[in-house]
Amino acid sequence: MFDALADRLEATWKKLRGQDKIAQSNIQEALREVRRALLEADVNLQVVKDFIAEVETKALGSEVITGVKPDQQFIKIVYDELVQVMGTVNVPLAEAEQPPTIVLMAGLQGTGKTTATAKLALHLRKLNLSCLMVATDVYRPAAIDQLVMLGKQTNVPVFSLGTDADPVEIARQGVERGRTEGVNVVIIDTAGRLQIDEDMMGELARIKETVQPHETLLVVDAMTGQEAANLTRTFHDQIGITGAILTKMDGDSRGGAALSVRRISGAPIKFVGVGEKVEALQPFYPERMASRILGMGDVLTLVEKAQEEFDLADAERMQEKILQAKFDFTDFLKQLRLLKNMGSLGGIMKMIPGMNKMTDDQLKQGETQLKRCEAMINSMTPSERKNPDLLASSPNRRRRIASGSGYRETDVSKLVGDFQKMRGLMQQMGQGGLPGMPGMFGGLGNSQAAGGNSQTAPGWRGYPGGAFPNKKPKKDKKKKGFGTL
Repeated sequence: MFDALADRLEATWKKLRGQDKIAQSNIQEALREVRRALLEADVNLQVVKDFIAEVETKALGSEVITGVKPDQQFIKIVYDELVQVMGTVNVPLAEAEQPPTIVLMAGLQGTGKTTATAKLALHLRKLNLSCLMVATDVYRPAAIDQLVMLGKQTNVPVFSLGTDADPVEIARQGVERGRTEGVNVVIIDTAGRLQIDEDMMGELARIKETVQPHETLLVVDAMTGQEAANLTRTFHDQIGITGAILTKMDGDSRGGAALSVRRISGAPIKFVGVGEKVEALQPFYPERMASRILGMGDVLTLVEKAQEEFDLADAERMQEKILQAKFDFTDFLKQLRLLKNMGSLGGIMKMIPGMNKMTDDQLKQGETQLKRCEAMINSMTPSERKNPDLLASSPNRRRRIASGSGYRETDVSKLVGDFQKMRGLMQQMGQGGLPGMPGMFGGLGNSQAAGGNSQTAPGWRGYPGGAFPNKKPKKDKKKKGFGTL
């Protein structure tokens, strides 16, 4: 989503390189570029004006830090201000003192509200919280059926009274059912409209007054840009919302909604939808989003996604195999499938610092190479997967695998050779070495494909470990709520 914005900001930093210090004379052009970049990303005009004024004030008033170049210091200031604009910290879902916690979902038609309801229920279920979804959208054809289907998919029960019942009564009885059954969270999916109208607002107000929700979340389509912020403010003024969920954050929109919603509406973004799958919902962390915008990756989110897919005991067994050079094709295939479950290769790579400069062609090449590897491994016998040396010494086996997978013998030979190299390099790394990665995945491990080496990759720019100067790591504070993993 933020690729175009990140590219424009990257060009801005270059204008400050080679300068001795930040001054009024050399910062103006950089500020103009930042302003253009934000406006092109569809950030609200007033937010842009306030943002630029704050950055300029802080940049000109900042103390010179020994060993830190002006462009590095300017990036630090922009990063801090981005975090400030988006809300500083993650705001978790409220938690009722006496369950159930009641969450009311609101929004226009077509924003993905029903899907977001199921995504939120699945997210909470992963936190070991029981949920009940309540279907009150009696107007949109098959809306109730859609929620029931999503409920089966996520293993979350759905309460409904059909299309002839009053939505307010459905919501009331749904909450009572949740209270009777002792569930932790009741999520109410309400009807959307093609535009804001008095009937929709009136119905929402009656439902809210009846069930007294602990959270009223507005589902907003990020593709609408700065209009998303205005919509959030309208709902907040008329209904009173406690937060927003931005959907379609994985699309090709310019990202302005993420930078505008909190400042314009005053309501925090609590979650973002990053894909069509029901698993594709993430808590919103302003500092992580700022890091992505500036091309620094998002290692914490990547680790959390990995933790959801990887079993700790399996990881320890895999580590032992790697150290002893016993990692085989069966293990490799398992890792490939776990990688698929984490999302698209492009989405994963952009969370890794320094990898944001990979082109779409390079990512497609990597995806293709992974599919080729999987097809060839699927054509191997169990003994061949377990012992790659059998393939290295037998041209007949390689020809059979090539024929079965639809590729050439040279492709199979390259796969086997690269795998053996990778296995040896993994063993070296386990023993304290730091070798380069082979070209098994179409050059994905190559630093040039990632846009430069570790010293020059965007987002790192000379800071040890990617940290900003004089920036101490924050300790995790325990918040009361369901938003943290």
